[in-house]
Amino acid sequence: MENILSGLKPEKVFEFFELLSSVPHGSGNTGPISEICVQFARERGLECHKDEANNVIIKKPASPGCENAPTVILQGHLDMVCTKRPDCDIDMEKEGPRLATDGEWVWAEGSSLGGDDAIGVAVAMAVLDDRTLVHPAVEALFTTDEETGLFGAGAVDASLLNGKMLVNLDSEEEGVFTVSCAGGMRCDCTVPVKREAVPEYICYELEVSGLKGGHSGAEINKGRGNAAKLLARFIYSALRRMDVRLGDFVGGDFDNVIPKVSKAVVFVEPEKIDVFEQMAAEFNETVRKELEATDGGFTMTATLVQSSDMPADSESTERAVTAIYATPNGIQRMSPDIKDFVQTSLNLGVLRTSANFVSFSFSIRSSSASEKNEVFSRVEAIVAACGGNSSKRGEYPAWEYKADSRLRDICLRAYRRTYGDEARVEGIHAGLECGIFAEKIEGLDAISFGPDLRDIHSVRERLNVKSTERMYRLVCEILNIASEL
Repeated sequence: MENILSGLKPEKVFEFFELLSSVPHGSGNTGPISEICVQFARERGLECHKDEANNVIIKKPASPGCENAPTVILQGHLDMVCTKRPDCDIDMEKEGPRLATDGEWVWAEGSSLGGDDAIGVAVAMAVLDDRTLVHPAVEALFTTDEETGLFGAGAVDASLLNGKMLVNLDSEEEGVFTVSCAGGMRCDCTVPVKREAVPEYICYELEVSGLKGGHSGAEINKGRGNAAKLLARFIYSALRRMDVRLGDFVGGDFDNVIPKVSKAVVFVEPEKIDVFEQMAAEFNETVRKELEATDGGFTMTATLVQSSDMPADSESTERAVTAIYATPNGIQRMSPDIKDFVQTSLNLGVLRTSANFVSFSFSIRSSSASEKNEVFSRVEAIVAACGGNSSKRGEYPAWEYKADSRLRDICLRAYRRTYGDEARVEGIHAGLECGIFAEKIEGLDAISFGPDLRDIHSVRERLNVKSTERMYRLVCEILNIASEL
């Protein structure tokens, strides 16, 4: 380790955060970070279990005199969303984030930070490491592949856990206790294409850029543009006025991240290139004005390029572009019960083109199981009408609000002691693993909170240092109160 975060407090929390950040840990690549946790437990003589999914459970006995207090589970996830700036040379399959700090914030140079959720794991590790704390028995549960569908949580053998109180350390706003979340699923769509040569056509590369992107749950209500959907909108409008053939179409990297960049290669009939370029210029100005207040910086460019590839034929182009353009996206319904709370949404997060198919995937979220399924059915119907197919995967349940929660009472009390103020209690539209664990562990009482993290899942992600220090004190106080039960 380079000790870049040396001197930040709490020292152990940031020491462990830097240790976790020293290895790559994108979703599906959690072997190295999982091994760090196993080695950490071995060095301290703590009971440790690692499963085939790279989930890790570490158990620490209660402090003397606290053996009869209820066991508390501290839970976070090991994987991160890996995204980087186009000019950044980091290989996130082989290298951890390059940390930087100014003493107030921590970020990664040129890429996402992975504070979601390495900071939660680091806080739990600091608790396990500290022999001075007074606490009940603690079970640290570190899961994998949360960002791609909560798959690690789904694979956890809950019979290894004794605790009935679970503190999820995977939230991004200090002063907020999350007590419910949306359920969700991934929806994968494919539309077949046939290709044919068009020797006389003029080839353009279209690129949408300059958007903010962001988390498709926490930031779906901020009016941010979806680069893939916006580019589909332009190509669809061009198809209404001329023959355009689709060569390639890509956008986004993760289902649960709003795409901030999308590119397409299109072939245009020669006699229409002036009209096409004029349409591109007008579309650029139109959308820039539409997004000015919520996602300023939108740009669409149309650049003449050479290509030897064969584009999709006219019918295939029409079907594929129509499917991408016509499927719903964004907020579908606000909660009728909770003011300003998103109940149902979806996000087209990944778009790819192969020789024979155009494929795109949505993250669908809802606090209502019936609405979640209805949105999937609507996508399925539109894609089927365009000659394609849709399937679902990674479905996970909503985490329902618990009216009577002993853990919530403990946390609110601990917050008042730590901050001298009252915390907010809220539900969120994003998915959390608490819903899965509530199904696995009968009678589970769960809550989620975390420090101030900004712009997660993006290259602007940053973690507040002072907020992290206060969060750690809050966790320690929660354990202190729980030890007295």
